[in-house]
Amino acid sequence: MAIPAFRPVSYSRTTLTELMIPSYANFGGKIHGGILLSLMDKVAYACSAKHAGNYCVTVTVDGVHFLQPVEVGELVSLLASVNYVGNTSLMVGIKVIAENVKTGMVKHTNTSYFTMVAKGDDDKPTQVPGLILENQDDARRFLEAIKRRELAQRYQSEFAEAKHGIAVEAELYKLAGERCQLAFKQ
Repeated sequence: MAIPAFRPVSYSRTTLTELMIPSYANFGGKIHGGILLSLMDKVAYACSAKHAGNYCVTVTVDGVHFLQPVEVGELVSLLASVNYVGNTSLMVGIKVIAENVKTGMVKHTNTSYFTMVAKGDDDKPTQVPGLILENQDDARRFLEAIKRRELAQRYQSEFAEAKHGIAVEAELYKLAGERCQLAFKQ
């Protein structure tokens, strides 16, 4: 079956829900961040692969901020949608919510953005279908993704330039008041 030139956002929208069990918890009784990251990666793959019609791999993860802890016994739902497509890449937005089924309380615990690249049968990047924006929210998310990409590229460029310009001897004064000690002679 041929992959269409465009697919609507709704075609690949994906929800993954999983019960948080005791083996997912850390010593503090909260769910490990790594468990949640793994689930986010899984739903990003499912969403992007469905849109692309091909295998997809994770390239970058942006915006992993754990806003609230997730407890054992809660149902975690990961809501994923393709927010942006390039030529071979897709940006998947993921909203994570946790629900206490006994109290009915629902909390937003995380929003993250995964950039995925589609791979063809030759294991090389392959073109993905364009995105049909079905409403203003889809258009807003697409525009936000463009801005996110612009800012990320600018940050990478500025940081690369800045780190090459660090003269350690000249900037050691910046360590005053920091929680570190120099174990070498200046």
